[in-house]
Amino acid sequence: MSDLPEVTIYSDGACRGNPGPGGWAVLLRFGSQEKELSGGELHTTNNRMELTAALKGFQALKRPCRVNFYTDSEYLRRGICEWMPRWEARNWRRKGGELANVDLWQALAVAIQPHQVEWRWVRGHAGHAENERVDRLARDAIP
Repeated sequence: MSDLPEVTIYSDGACRGNPGPGGWAVLLRFGSQEKELSGGELHTTNNRMELTAALKGFQALKRPCRVNFYTDSEYLRRGICEWMPRWEARNWRRKGGELANVDLWQALAVAIQPHQVEWRWVRGHAGHAENERVDRLARDAIP
């Protein structure tokens, strides 16, 4: 068993148009303590907001942790769990050429390094209380 503190992170991104104005949000839970973070951009995509939410969540951690990370984004979960090793091996390129959002993927790769992360997918808009909460926060953060 790990001596690392356990943190749960819920994240979501939203966009009005794609591209268009967008928002991101995370909920961090450590025991009974909670912290919400959110923000937005005037011209972005839904995928960039999903990645930004994850990045901001990890950047908020002050020390290495065991992280249970919840997302409704298959793009984020599959990118981290399946695709990232190949992108890194190809110098951050896809088989077909340039990698979209490479700046965020690279920053996220660095941000997750000190942590033990369990990536968990939840169906969006299906009544999962924390997922609905970060969805509202992300939509409210759209400028």
